Amino acid sequence: ANGPVPDDGSPPSLDCCEAAVKFLLCVVKSGTVLLDLAGEIECEYRRYLHPSGQPGVGDRFLLVIQNSAPDKIERIDLPKRDDGEFVDLPQALIDARFDPSDRKFAALATRGAAPVINATDSDWLEHRAILDANGIRVEFVCGCDKAKWFSVSTP
Repeated sequence: ANGPVPDDGSPPSLDCCEAAVKFLLCVVKSGTVLLDLAGEIECEYRRYLHPSGQPGVGDRFLLVIQNSAPDKIERIDLPKRDDGEFVDLPQALIDARFDPSDRKFAALATRGAAPVINATDSDWLEHRAILDANGIRVEFVCGCDKAKWFSVSTP
């Protein structure tokens, strides 16, 4: 919803941004946000936020959830194995080299029996078969056609 720019420099499409904003508004109105007790997911979110200057929709969402609607947050313990991997992360995802920074979300989805909500992170689409096979549901707010996720810049 904040509109981060991917490696190729194309911003998310207006349709994708609108879908993300609608989803976040729905969560604020009637949803629940799952976070891990250790705070790893919040740290990940903060890497993409810009709370100073001109905050975006994602910044506003986090502020509203944390400050005005903390009852919408459910914190779940995500225990780790001796090797540092999450206990609830299916080995098949590790074997498939699923992005290490996304593993906490997959583990939380497993432990919390909730879907992962994705806008424009292609790892979730590329590993969809393994995720499905391991009972991890992913909802793609911008759809499953990567070509529609980003605006095409014209010279």
